[in-house]
Amino acid sequence: MITKQRAPRNSHTRVTFVLQRPDADTVHVVGDFTDWQASKAMRRSGEGTWRVGVELRSGHEYGFRYLVDGVHWVNDPLADKYVPNPYGSDNSVVAI
Repeated sequence: MITKQRAPRNSHTRVTFVLQRPDADTVHVVGDFTDWQASKAMRRSGEGTWRVGVELRSGHEYGFRYLVDGVHWVNDPLADKYVPNPYGSDNSVVAI
């Protein structure tokens, strides 16, 4: 799940990424906005719910995926759309 809220700076939007994954030990949101590096660790909140907030520039689309336990790539089932990636699967996309 993805929620979007206008950030205090007019040119940005606060995007909160939420993933239900009770079996995970760690989850990162990885994408264009992290140079596809696992630098945005998500925090566990409640029973298996992981979340992190990121400010992204408005008027753009960003590819992303979730990296679960450092080995499993997972798409967001409620992403704005999906685009093929060079690895034979799809990336989730959030449109701001």
